Amino acid sequence: MGMALSGLRIVDLTRILAGPFCTMVLADLGADVIKVERPGEGDDTRSWGPPFLKNANGDETVESSYFQSINRNKRSITVDISSTEGARLVRRLIANSDVLVENFKLGSLAKYGLAYDDLKAEFPSLVYCSITGFGQTGPYAGQAGYDFLAQALGGMMSLTGEPDGQPMKVGIGNADLMTGMFAAVSILAALRQKDASGEGQHIDISLLDSQVAWLTYEAQNYLVSGKEPKRVGNAHPNIYPYDTFKTADGYIVLTVGNDRQFVKFCYVAGVPELAADERYATNPQRVQNKAELDPYLRDILRKRGSQDWLDRLQPEHVPCSAVNSMAEVFCNEQVLARGMRVEMEHPATGSTLPMVGSPIKMSGSPTDYRYSAPILGEHTDQILTELLDLSLRDIADLRTRTVI
Repeated sequence: MGMALSGLRIVDLTRILAGPFCTMVLADLGADVIKVERPGEGDDTRSWGPPFLKNANGDETVESSYFQSINRNKRSITVDISSTEGARLVRRLIANSDVLVENFKLGSLAKYGLAYDDLKAEFPSLVYCSITGFGQTGPYAGQAGYDFLAQALGGMMSLTGEPDGQPMKVGIGNADLMTGMFAAVSILAALRQKDASGEGQHIDISLLDSQVAWLTYEAQNYLVSGKEPKRVGNAHPNIYPYDTFKTADGYIVLTVGNDRQFVKFCYVAGVPELAADERYATNPQRVQNKAELDPYLRDILRKRGSQDWLDRLQPEHVPCSAVNSMAEVFCNEQVLARGMRVEMEHPATGSTLPMVGSPIKMSGSPTDYRYSAPILGEHTDQILTELLDLSLRDIADLRTRTVI
């Protein structure tokens, strides 16, 4: 059947995290993603290290691990889009492509004739996706946006952290990553519409919108009740027991999501009477009476070691887990069985590079790991000859004049 997005070509004018993550998701599904980078510099994240990859001699290269994580399955071409000739080359690439994704500050690409309004008449079927901090409209539209700002302004930090601690950002760039995912979904939806109508469109995705949307049930709880949610650490505002619990030798997580699971937990813990107590028999009652129940359960859980609890609870199908380190994650039998650690050849190392696998599993058109994140400008000559029919002499001339 082939890969789901085989034959789809994307011009990628993004850098940092949200945009590259979006285009990698599509590249993993088979799209030909052409990453356009500044000559001599490239995506900012190429230098975001350490750690950096090491070559066959054990010396550090200029390729950061950060860059590798979000740029596999792409081809890199270096073009100075600020030059008239460079912008013209990009327009010629667009003529051979289906999608353009960019995350420039509002109005920046108009200076080079590459804004949506500059292209829509010439390329009416183009799906053009803009990723910005605050969107194309509104009073903040012209401001630069960053994940940390989006988490703060969008309310995520007010929910994250211990009850008596300071507001905290999530441990990874979740606003950026969720924005990239919303962008990927939007692009696929626009392509579906294009198949039906023949017309492209402009997609406007912002970090702030994405972060607010990701508040989901906490936002809805507030909109319905008018009550500000409070930070609850690792606990859940609507479910109990659903938290991190200290054991005799570490921590485990319990995610008891229904009353049947609570009965089983109480049985394993040797306190079946708790499940029959009307104060704790249902989840709403457990949440309401958490102040009484929580210290009692914590005392019980501290009496055994973590693995002992897991060995007792898991056979009874009580949802629970160790709190894994990275080393433990990538040794976990389920993680390995699902192909979430893969090995890819990389030209900078002279050997294979371990990477996080794609979570997308499709029976008829699976994802594929065709090539690792590209070296800066690695495919410039290939793309210019293959798509634009330039000769080697033409390419040498462009390189001499620093257009590429």
